[in-house]
Amino acid sequence: MSVPRGRPEAIVRPKAAQQSFDVERLAPSDALAEYVDYYWLVRWHVAQPYRQQVIPQPRVHVAAEDGRLFVHGVSRDPFFRTLTGTGHALGAAFHAGGFRPLLKHSLATISGTVRPGANVLGRDDRGTAGRVLEGVQTTDMVEALEEYLLSVGPEPDPAAREVTSLVGEAERRTGIVRAEQLADHASLSLRSLQRLFAEYVGIGPKWVIQRFRILEATAAAHAGEPTDWPALAERLGFSDQAHLTRAFTQVVGTPPATYQRDEEGT
Repeated sequence: MSVPRGRPEAIVRPKAAQQSFDVERLAPSDALAEYVDYYWLVRWHVAQPYRQQVIPQPRVHVAAEDGRLFVHGVSRDPFFRTLTGTGHALGAAFHAGGFRPLLKHSLATISGTVRPGANVLGRDDRGTAGRVLEGVQTTDMVEALEEYLLSVGPEPDPAAREVTSLVGEAERRTGIVRAEQLADHASLSLRSLQRLFAEYVGIGPKWVIQRFRILEATAAAHAGEPTDWPALAERLGFSDQAHLTRAFTQVVGTPPATYQRDEEGT
């Protein structure tokens, strides 16, 4: 089995979140490891409705919630979910290029959308969603979701692997701050890289690179230590702290220094 990764720093205001829900990340089976990065299982119990924000990443999610399996395309918009009462949701987080072998056409066609699995993948999703949402044992719920995904018939795709690798490079190498740099690394023209990302990720390389840099800034804010924001802005490739602040605020809704102070005071 592959090792599940995930980006816990994508959960906005994690200290408050921990009081309302738990998140478990699980590795996929070998049969789906080329496509699925990890499964996430969220269980909650809240006395009052709780609204949680999560920073979108360059990956598709297929999630069992509200009686259906929903396919979440990559979105530029902030993501919020309101939790009520007691419940759980299970989702598959795909590798950056991993959903194209299931969709079998351009990811740009589902970007910014949330649609039932039946509408996107041509397989009735209601029975699987019922098994997951009425389930108790984690292994049984994951098995149900895996059976559904395998029924779609994904086929290995070398280009999908290439895109997943390129996105991984953008994630790991903080020195990559512009799409042109990633294009050079891939030995592609910028236009070719943009077309490849539109087809396999559903969003452009510039957005992908900046999103990883924002996640690093969020991780710094969560670290519990003073942050030199001007130095961090330079390291992450922003021209100055003001540009980091503007980009961070557009994603999270609060300037990074303010966000860090608020999180430390939770």
